[in-house]
Amino acid sequence: MDLFTDEYFMQMALKEAQLAFDKGEIPVGAIVVSNQQVIAKSHNLTELLCDVTAHAEIQAISSAANYIGGKYLKDCTLFVTLEPCQMCAGALYWSQISRVVFGASDEKRGFRSLGGQLHPKTTITTGVLENPCRDLMLSFFTKRR
Repeated sequence: MDLFTDEYFMQMALKEAQLAFDKGEIPVGAIVVSNQQVIAKSHNLTELLCDVTAHAEIQAISSAANYIGGKYLKDCTLFVTLEPCQMCAGALYWSQISRVVFGASDEKRGFRSLGGQLHPKTTITTGVLENPCRDLMLSFFTKRR
């Protein structure tokens, strides 16, 4: 039995999203995995850093590239709690990441609804732990209103 399932790694991304939630950041968490090992993890830091580009995915991409010592994330998987936005999809495209796994879809700002795309060799898996990912996001915005 393989312990390192998509759900296992998405749980780790959800923990990152909870950290963001606790800091008053939009609760998106991301991790990058290579050879069943977490090489990067992050969450949204846009408020803390006063930087609109400080999305969880961008932070994780930069950290993973630093870890492996190169800009291309071939043979890596990004697990993220929310469908990447168009900006993050562009960064993922250029990183040539092998796989992207996300929990909740983002019908308003997700890259798919805005016509964005990932690298042609990148595979996408959607809906992994979708309900807890969506529920954390809904809870955040309910709390803010």
